[in-house]
Amino acid sequence: VLKPGSYDKLDVVYEFLSHKKSAKVEISGHTDNVGKPKANKTLSQKSAEACRNYLTGKGIEGARITAVGYGDEKPVAPNDTPENREKNRRIEVVEQRPATP
Repeated sequence: VLKPGSYDKLDVVYEFLSHKKSAKVEISGHTDNVGKPKANKTLSQKSAEACRNYLTGKGIEGARITAVGYGDEKPVAPNDTPENREKNRRIEVVEQRPATP
């Protein structure tokens, strides 16, 4: 389930993908380290997939969007305070660049 504030941010991604037809993105889900690692990985995967489903529902080709759940593997802050754990609970969208020879 997407949070109400997510739609505006995902609409920016939609606009980008609509105008740059060759672009592919990875949507990655992340959690803090509270709870079981396997459950966190599953939660982060489902969060990324919800974002992907929103974009494909608006007409973006699914092959252009990879959804990945990393769980707590890639924190942006130490998981030592409630504020830092909140920073680690996030979705990121990164354009996938073609490999250069």
